[in-house]
Amino acid sequence: MSNPTTTAVAPEPGVDVERAEAFTRSYSVRPIPAAGAVDTSPISLGVCSDTDLDPLWRAIEPETRARRNDVHLPMSLAYAERLCDAHPEADRLLVRAAIVLHDTGWARVDESRIISEGFGPDWRHSQIRFEHERQGCLVAEEVLPPLGYDSPFVEAVCAIIDGHDTRQVAYSIEDALVRDADRLWRFNHTGVAVSSTWFSMTPAQYTDRLEAEVLPEVITEAGARMARAELARSRALLKTAALR
Repeated sequence: MSNPTTTAVAPEPGVDVERAEAFTRSYSVRPIPAAGAVDTSPISLGVCSDTDLDPLWRAIEPETRARRNDVHLPMSLAYAERLCDAHPEADRLLVRAAIVLHDTGWARVDESRIISEGFGPDWRHSQIRFEHERQGCLVAEEVLPPLGYDSPFVEAVCAIIDGHDTRQVAYSIEDALVRDADRLWRFNHTGVAVSSTWFSMTPAQYTDRLEAEVLPEVITEAGARMARAELARSRALLKTAALR
């Protein structure tokens, strides 16, 4: 486990520095220590059986068929629920709804640009990434109100979706948990299999990238512990030490 450190908000275009700094003051030690239990067992062994979000899943079914969202979103929700267990102070419903919706915007952008632009060397600042965030907010604004969610809740969901890929700082603990959950699925062997093809890498190359580039971005201690456990299992299963 990495040693906890304090952190500061670095200048970044488009960032609400006041909100980012307020969050940093509230959670100044990074990775953020867990307040509750941390489950690092294989994600398939502890899937939550709650069905309260089923109406939301049905509402976005068409959007789940883009960019393997039908795999990415359910897996990310499972990790988000574990992260909420580790951080009971977070608004659990907000985290869960936001992670379900965060990548739905991929279904409303030019599919041919998703791989060519969204997974290139400067993927974080590619225009297609900003577009999918904006479209994801539109999806949230369309599907949540008819399901009974009020305007403040919808606005809170959109505030997390907007910038979840392109902004490097979090604004709240809920924002942080969604970001970590979004990353965690990549460390699972299923995520490795899917994501490595997007980046035109072998599983060994991709798991090396996860350790070097993605793991340092994980904000919470719970997320980091889950990521390391999943990475070790994926490397062993996929024989990455031999299949370089």
